[in-house]
Amino acid sequence: MMTRSINKMYPNFPSTASPSTFPPPQVTSLPARPRTLKKPIDYAQPFCDFLSSNPTVFHAVSAISKSLLSAGFTQLSERSAWRLHQGGKYFVIRNGSSLIAFTVGTKYDVNNGVAIVAGHVDALTARLKPISKVDGNAGYTQLGVAPYAGGLNDTWWDRDLGIAGRVLVKDDKGKVASKLVDLHEPIARIPTLAPHFGAISSGPFNQETQMVPIVGLESDEGSFAELPADTFAASQPPRLVKAIAGKLAISDYSKIVNWELELYDVTPATLGGLDKEFIYGGRIDDKLCSWSAIEGLLASDPSTSPSSIKCVGLFDDEEIGSLLRQGARGNFLPSTIERIVDTFSNKGGPAGANLLAQTYANSFLISADVTHAVNPNFLGAYLHNHAPRLNVGLTVSSSGSGHLTTDAVSTAFLQRIAEKTGAKLQFFQVRNDTREGGTVGPMLSSAMGVRAVDAGLAQLSMHSIRATCGSLDPGLGVEIFAGFFDHFEAVDAEFRET
Repeated sequence: MMTRSINKMYPNFPSTASPSTFPPPQVTSLPARPRTLKKPIDYAQPFCDFLSSNPTVFHAVSAISKSLLSAGFTQLSERSAWRLHQGGKYFVIRNGSSLIAFTVGTKYDVNNGVAIVAGHVDALTARLKPISKVDGNAGYTQLGVAPYAGGLNDTWWDRDLGIAGRVLVKDDKGKVASKLVDLHEPIARIPTLAPHFGAISSGPFNQETQMVPIVGLESDEGSFAELPADTFAASQPPRLVKAIAGKLAISDYSKIVNWELELYDVTPATLGGLDKEFIYGGRIDDKLCSWSAIEGLLASDPSTSPSSIKCVGLFDDEEIGSLLRQGARGNFLPSTIERIVDTFSNKGGPAGANLLAQTYANSFLISADVTHAVNPNFLGAYLHNHAPRLNVGLTVSSSGSGHLTTDAVSTAFLQRIAEKTGAKLQFFQVRNDTREGGTVGPMLSSAMGVRAVDAGLAQLSMHSIRATCGSLDPGLGVEIFAGFFDHFEAVDAEFRET
């Protein structure tokens, strides 16, 4: 059990348990292995910097790929044949918005398992419509946007919003390239209506007509008369085109073939709380587990679990059902593992049609997505003994309806990882009268037949434009994900009969 009581962490909690109070969660902890990682708090500011510097899924994947390249990883292309070797480190990107990184053990055998951490890097947002020009209203220039997942909710009112994303640009030879752009300044805003106007100011609000961002005042913006009417640039707000083109040093606007841009809160992520025990930031769901998983892979000792593959899969579109090709329901992860198996089976390994099935059976997946931290103002929304806290550690989430992939075997497996790592686990399940969410876990585990557990770090204000996690949580995530990769083979050997 924990050495600190809940009363020390939450002084206002009563000292005796009742239906409205929560004792400490069950935890599993043994003496930690010799520390080879940084202290958890040392990961807090780097995570804040990652959040602030990467406002879109495209920026996040690009930043992660640069970190992997600097750590000696080789980038692969799905369009080309793969040449892999034992001890190699690789990653592959799909659509610029999903990424899979993996290392091959120095003693890897083709039918051995894969230790997988999978999460998502997309976040709730508002994306520009294909034609984002809006007819002027009352002297304002407005921007046509559409909500992505739960974006444009009530937390988006009166925020300083920037614009970022990817732009497709054609060069003089007619070849199209994708370029990242970030107008990192308050360009857009969705203004509230003053309460003096009565009931109309209280909502509910129409996202199409009442949450249209303003980006300027109407002026003599000039025209694109010099461009053919069917060019992409001619269908967008002229000053926005000029701003994007200026950032990319493009003088010929007709070279802009298309773009995927979105709004985001420009306020940087920051440490907060009286003792800096919190991180306040946008897009924590789920850059938190994704970033920690990659850092855990980088921190894992290459000499550990040498007969296996260590893998992190980060997917787009989880917030809208994962149905697209870059989502977890696509074939990105299964096809990547299949190509690894095929590559090594052609190098003199054992032959047979069951190699891929053996690989999946010997593998284990942590579906890592953020979960709900206990909110002291809404204690009645949480189950007794299922109230995760910040700065404690990974939370195992369960569901009686199959929305999550956790079961007894996978929970016990992760408990052994935690014991060997010296980490603590918490547990969460929603009340029977509360709506459940979902993760990439069930879709991936059912597609591949791998054992799997849903376990992620806790946060407050889920689906808000600004959320809160603990300042230790990124580092605690790194610690247990690295421990999972390090101890995978030893723990898996204990579960051969399950």
